[in-house]
Amino acid sequence: MKNFFRLSFISALTLLASVPALAEEVAGGKGGGLYAIGAALAIGIAAFGGAIGQGKAAAAALDGIARNPAAQGKIFVPMIIGLALIESLVIYALIIAFNLSGKA
Repeated sequence: MKNFFRLSFISALTLLASVPALAEEVAGGKGGGLYAIGAALAIGIAAFGGAIGQGKAAAAALDGIARNPAAQGKIFVPMIIGLALIESLVIYALIIAFNLSGKA
């Protein structure tokens, strides 16, 4: 767990150190680099959170089915609906990222 926090800190530090390099002036006077960072963060965080959520949902459903195989029909459909809703949030973040990258 200590290595995870160390890696997260190094990743955040690298991201913050690269902000001045991407904050260049574009023709319209808008900061195109910051929109690119926002788009990258939007899809990156959404994909990470969606993967964690889908993993936990699938693990919980499989654990429930393993404990009570007769409840497989009652667990499977809500799990699929939950996974679809989680994935729809990730797709929504992808649309936001495309909108942000279009402003640059």
